[in-house]
Amino acid sequence: MSSQYKKINIPERKNIVLIAHDNKKRELLEWAVLHAKELAKHNLYATGTTGKLLERETGLEVTCFESGPLGGDMQAGAYIADGKLDLVLFFWDPLAAQPHDPDVRALLRVAVVWNVPLACNQSSADFLITSPYFSGKYIKTVTDFTVYKNRKSP
Repeated sequence: MSSQYKKINIPERKNIVLIAHDNKKRELLEWAVLHAKELAKHNLYATGTTGKLLERETGLEVTCFESGPLGGDMQAGAYIADGKLDLVLFFWDPLAAQPHDPDVRALLRVAVVWNVPLACNQSSADFLITSPYFSGKYIKTVTDFTVYKNRKSP
């Protein structure tokens, strides 16, 4: 099956989800406080605990999903699949076992499937936030899954 592509306009004001595993929450919070002025230009989403901490530490408004282990990662993934999130900042802890590891993998996978910028650590987040695309318009290319969606069932 040959892939067809389509262009998606990403506006200047982006929908950004911020997620952090327990051992990375402090790191994400410090990063968010440092970049609060830039983050304030966007619509922010987060998984439950992280979102509440972000609101408290930065004073920014954050729309909260459930906590990650309670389905928050899956909610973020659904938003990505629906085209409702433009960027993922996920301070992931690859050294700690996570009870919801399948959900984490699914979130990372869906971000890649839909060509959503994804930072899994502070260095990557630094690169993204300093990119002119972070607060500028951007046209991304994604696979057009229309043929896949319309295929006949076996």
